[in-house]
Amino acid sequence: MAGSVWVILPTYDEAENLEAVVGGVRAALPAARVLVVDDGSRDGTAELADELARADPGVAVIHRPGKAGIGRAYVAGFSAALSGGADFVVEMDADLSHDPADLPRLVAAAEEGADLALGSRYVAGGGVADWGLDRRVLSRFGCAYARHVLGVRVRDLTGGFKCFRAAALQAIDYPSAGAQGYVFQVELTWRALRAGLTVVELPITFRERRHGRSKMSARIAREAVWRVPALRFGPRRWRGLVPEAPSADPLAHEG
Repeated sequence: MAGSVWVILPTYDEAENLEAVVGGVRAALPAARVLVVDDGSRDGTAELADELARADPGVAVIHRPGKAGIGRAYVAGFSAALSGGADFVVEMDADLSHDPADLPRLVAAAEEGADLALGSRYVAGGGVADWGLDRRVLSRFGCAYARHVLGVRVRDLTGGFKCFRAAALQAIDYPSAGAQGYVFQVELTWRALRAGLTVVELPITFRERRHGRSKMSARIAREAVWRVPALRFGPRRWRGLVPEAPSADPLAHEG
């Protein structure tokens, strides 16, 4: 790796998955720094994270007082990574839905020039495993809805397996992102596209979490319904928007 990489893992009640995912990250990217951002887990996740950090200097933990949404957790992690001198910042789920073995490909794409390398389920070679029909339909609909409303070509707008260049995170003013739930992923990718940054999609296979329960809720779904159009049309649109033009929507890499 040409620069320092930080991998941000937001957690809430992920004790059954944490050790495996941290071990997978450390195996895939031995030189990377792993930052666990825990939102007051009640199942021992925070304590386990501290144990892992004591045993491995490449692991660190941020303890937040309570569950405040994945968006705020990522903002805290990004800030810590940039303050720590990260050149590349990765976000991924802590439930093993994202395969740590895919990390080198994402980082390599960013090293080769992508401002944002996005692990995508919906480009050639990508996919999902262990999902029922209802989950597949919901995910496809959510991505199609966001693509249509925002008018962009990226196929997996809701994907949360990403590698940002540090300069790209700074360029999109990530601390001002308003989303709290999973639409945070849509908002950051949208900002990158609207700022004219280079966004590429790399195929991945997304798998159902190994243990525990999904954090998806009706409140998170409702946020997505109204916040996606607000990103494009709302009165409080991000101040960094550039004039809309075809060149502002880079073609998604199809693998």
